[in-house]
Amino acid sequence: MDKFSTTMELKSIPEGQTVVFKSVLVIRKIERRNAKNGSEFLKIEVGDKFSAFNFTCFSNSSVFNFFLAAKLGDVIFLEGMSRHYQGVFSPDILSARKLSDGEILEGNWRQKLESMSEEDPKALEDEMYGYVEMIRDLPLRHTVQSVIEELGEKFLTSVAAKSMHHAYKFGLLEHTVCVTRSGVALLDIYTNIPRDLAIAGMLLHDVGKVEEYEGDLAISRTKLGNLQGHIILGYRRVRRAGIKSDLDPRLLERLEHIILSHQGQLEYGAAVLPATPEAIFVSLVDNLDAKMGMVSHLLTSTPETQVFSERFPGLEVQMLVERLGDKLE
Repeated sequence: MDKFSTTMELKSIPEGQTVVFKSVLVIRKIERRNAKNGSEFLKIEVGDKFSAFNFTCFSNSSVFNFFLAAKLGDVIFLEGMSRHYQGVFSPDILSARKLSDGEILEGNWRQKLESMSEEDPKALEDEMYGYVEMIRDLPLRHTVQSVIEELGEKFLTSVAAKSMHHAYKFGLLEHTVCVTRSGVALLDIYTNIPRDLAIAGMLLHDVGKVEEYEGDLAISRTKLGNLQGHIILGYRRVRRAGIKSDLDPRLLERLEHIILSHQGQLEYGAAVLPATPEAIFVSLVDNLDAKMGMVSHLLTSTPETQVFSERFPGLEVQMLVERLGDKLE
């Protein structure tokens, strides 16, 4: 294997084969837990720009205190031994240390580890502003422009989630454009949907995520993200912009409803259930792109040697990732 193995290389190691490896990875998640006997252990996720894997670190491990003191986003050097648990790659960690800022700079590790959209950010930005220009109602268009311009670069570079979908740099921009791209195409079929409201809602539905998440190599929720969440944060921002733009109160009310209900179900985080034609439409298109974002993630992060992916929370299944070949794709 290479001097530093990637996550994809490690996850491709066949079950039952023991390989000692070295990797430079970033800490994505650390959870402190207690076993039934009261002993403490850690559930840790590490990854690179390709994928991630989890392992358990018990209190009697030589690296337990290291990970106990570690922080999300730390770039670390790992030595480990491949192992699988219930069919999933879950290695034993032999040693670990944090890389210095000089080592990170010299090895260009930030660029090697940071996940980002595969689409051209400038092209996505231009496409997004093209959809803004489609909104014929001027106060509604100005409301959308005001929100996007107020958020500025943060909106263009933000992630769309911690892990579920589009959880990478420019992910929110990509998700927003893909939702609107799909929705605009479908509006030609479902002509009874208020077009301007639907486009505005698709462009603004997730703007609260700019304030909900922070971090680059590792993503975490902000204080406001934990206390209020992106739906309320987005609703407040859109309401302020609508009032400043002198948006018709009836349109503002319905635009606010799209923001509050776009998660579709109360158990998914929606403040209310979608109850207008455009809100139902936006919630469904948003769910479609979120799910397909998860599908894309599993297709690109699952080794070609596997037939099924790992079980993914947002899909609740192990997805078939077996390639069909050029003639069938």
